[in-house]
Amino acid sequence: MLSLTLGPLALPLPPLLLGAGLGVALLLLRLLAPRAAREALANRLWLALALGLLAARVLYLLRHAEAYAASPWAMLDVRDGGWLPVGGAVAGLAVLLLQAPSERTLRRPLLLAAFAGLAAWQIADGLALRRGAGAQALPAVQLVALPLVAAPPGAGAQPLPSLRDGRPLVVNLWASWCGPCRAEMPMLAAAQQRERGVRFLFVNQGETPATVQAWLARERLPLQDVWLDPAAVLGPALGSRALPTTLFVDAQGRRVAAHVGALNEAALRVRLQELVAP
Repeated sequence: MLSLTLGPLALPLPPLLLGAGLGVALLLLRLLAPRAAREALANRLWLALALGLLAARVLYLLRHAEAYAASPWAMLDVRDGGWLPVGGAVAGLAVLLLQAPSERTLRRPLLLAAFAGLAAWQIADGLALRRGAGAQALPAVQLVALPLVAAPPGAGAQPLPSLRDGRPLVVNLWASWCGPCRAEMPMLAAAQQRERGVRFLFVNQGETPATVQAWLARERLPLQDVWLDPAAVLGPALGSRALPTTLFVDAQGRRVAAHVGALNEAALRVRLQELVAP
């Protein structure tokens, strides 16, 4: 599962799992801590979480400094999924230990709540990964090549796995009515022209050929490998109804990463570097 659908909203799963862990920690703190100290201890949890997230982001940016150097403003775009969770968890726990009260009656519930929240987050994340383990292979959803747009010779309706050609794949699920899809499409089109060692598939969700062709012509986007998913079944098969959703598939056909929401240039470069790394 990549996202959770709530009515008209489709929310990325990772922040929801982190929020669930925080909820467990705050609930346990409320049950264990003396009433007079609950608010002060909860504030320490919030501070540890904030500094842990900051550390996770900074460590990620330092690790991928070269990719972000060309677009420094992307460092502020935390929607790109650029975090080092382990580093953030260690930093958050260190902050919590440093500011924990010396009194046993206050220190014990604070640390118990923090470790319970961390454990809940990890368990939920592990369950989500296990549930998606069978989805690491590409689903055999039938796709139709868009007429008049460059595609492999003789391409018609084909199952997604058959479109592998030995190169790593980037599979972008999009629609012309989707604002974030439109925003990231020129960047993805440029990457397709630049990264010849990676195959980019643009899988439109639920629109007619005429609609897709008209939008591409109006935007003057030189896309290749544009495919139609008329019933929009690929997203649900992958565990995401959100658009855009972008998959990164290695040369063996295994899904190694996925991103829900718009990508920025730096995040795309990092993902591509990881995808083609030996």
